[in-house]
Amino acid sequence: MGKIFAVGDIHGCFYKLKCLMGQLPINYEQDTLVFLGDYIDRGRDSFKVVDYLVALKKKYNRIVFLKGNHEAMLLRYLSGEDKATFLYNGGEQTLKDYIDETGKVVIPPDHIAFYRFLQLYYETDDYIFVHAGLRENVPVEKQTEEDLLWIRKPFIDSDYDFGKRVVFGHTPFPEARIQDNKIGIDTGAVYGYKLTCLELPAMVFHEA
Repeated sequence: MGKIFAVGDIHGCFYKLKCLMGQLPINYEQDTLVFLGDYIDRGRDSFKVVDYLVALKKKYNRIVFLKGNHEAMLLRYLSGEDKATFLYNGGEQTLKDYIDETGKVVIPPDHIAFYRFLQLYYETDDYIFVHAGLRENVPVEKQTEEDLLWIRKPFIDSDYDFGKRVVFGHTPFPEARIQDNKIGIDTGAVYGYKLTCLELPAMVFHEA
């Protein structure tokens, strides 16, 4: 079995992403790379982040991209279902990245496909990877998308045994949050702090 490298919330921080990826001791033929969602919004380089990830996926197969609540908000914005929530939560910065020379927002087809085919969770023998967290007493396959992408306090405060250790993002902490039942690796990159990657099973943290 290869290693697993899980990357926390990027939020358009392209420079930190490039710095982080450049230091990972990853073997792309054997190891698995898991991104926990929230690639866009608030930061200034959402387009560059997604373009980089799309290119990475074309080169390597062992990469998992999870959906974050910000990608969900973008999809709802694009469908016309809910425009206000996306704009209120930093989406305007992302839209600026997609404005073409005519002043229109144009999202490339490969970016659209990237957003639409994001997974809600990823599970191995020992870990569950999810953007926000899980609800107690609910099997992972029966969790609602709302909880998987948005839950905070009921999950953060929980000492419930989910059967496997949960690796999550969404809720930023100054440092990685390590508990018996979960590990939080959103360390507030877009707020001037670090972008974190957790290497498993060694429990080594890489930061940029």
